Amino acid sequence: MRAVLAAALVAFVLSLACTPFAARVLRALKAGQPIRNLGAVTHEGKRGIPTMGGLVFILATVLAYAAGHAVLAGMPAKPSRTSDLTVTGVVLLGLLVSCGLVGFLDDWIKVRKRNPAGLSKRGKLIGQVAAGGVFGWIALAFPSTVSGYTVGGEYLSLVRDVDWLYTGKVVAIVLFIFVIMSSSNAVNLTDGLDGLATGASILVLLAYTVIAFWQYRHWCPDYPAARAGDYCYASRDPLEIAMVAAAAAGALLGFLWWNTSPARIIMGDTGALGLGGLIGGLAMATRTVLLTPLLGALFVTMVMSVVLQRTWIKATGRRLFKLSPLHHHFERQGWSEVNIVVRFWVVAGLGVLIALGVFYADFLRAYP
Repeated sequence: MRAVLAAALVAFVLSLACTPFAARVLRALKAGQPIRNLGAVTHEGKRGIPTMGGLVFILATVLAYAAGHAVLAGMPAKPSRTSDLTVTGVVLLGLLVSCGLVGFLDDWIKVRKRNPAGLSKRGKLIGQVAAGGVFGWIALAFPSTVSGYTVGGEYLSLVRDVDWLYTGKVVAIVLFIFVIMSSSNAVNLTDGLDGLATGASILVLLAYTVIAFWQYRHWCPDYPAARAGDYCYASRDPLEIAMVAAAAAGALLGFLWWNTSPARIIMGDTGALGLGGLIGGLAMATRTVLLTPLLGALFVTMVMSVVLQRTWIKATGRRLFKLSPLHHHFERQGWSEVNIVVRFWVVAGLGVLIALGVFYADFLRAYP
């Protein structure tokens, strides 16, 4: 627990202290946010606000993860604890950085060309598939020398692997790519108002911290084989997962101080795609893939609003919502930005609470 808390605290302090400096540098570099024309909804007040703020909390997360390992190095050894970088850390941080790099290219093109279109859809798709494919292969190719588990699994999972939902390695990698693409695009669609995606992501990351630490305290190699099937978890490095999730949550909390309305800096696609990639990786590593739509209820809602809008327009020629994603619909309805953000955080929090309830209810089944 000390390592997890240390990672979260270091990330928070780094992000809180460095974000205003990054905002000044980006503003000096004229890395202002181009504004998309939304008709009656105007975001002209955001024009020129520095974008690419995701660079700050991505770097803070990586450095805080290293700090967490420094704390571990001075603690008594345990099979599920290590002071060295593990494959799980490589996969999760690799997804955060690589998906963030795709977003950075998108932001850079927007800034250079002063065009909100940014990187082409095909370019984003190629980048996301490449990140998901590379780290999906790593996640399945390197079992732990302690437990024999891999980061990813060849079974679909809800709160653990479901025995009868076997996929095989090739399909498992394809599923890994799909999860990474879905989560990164979902967070990106949610990032449209000051603090909206940041606050929702903090809630999801804190939930993954709780789930991963719970798995660490009930890790199968720490229990006798005769009892292992009842209430233990077969994730590869649960403490690693908890440290990465806590570090990212701490970094985002420090970033939110400057990103909440009125924002002094915007995370941009750099941050949104990076966060989405990390959340998808956490879902795979904790074996909670089918639970993720509940954990990320707000993100799913945003995606569905876009899908329904496009489907409805094609079918009827009319709009279902005044504008999509859904937060822009409520802007058209006259809601203030702060009201939308806070209420949507409530939706995100409810999804997290329900998902944690499902996770814990499964654990309680061992104690009829």
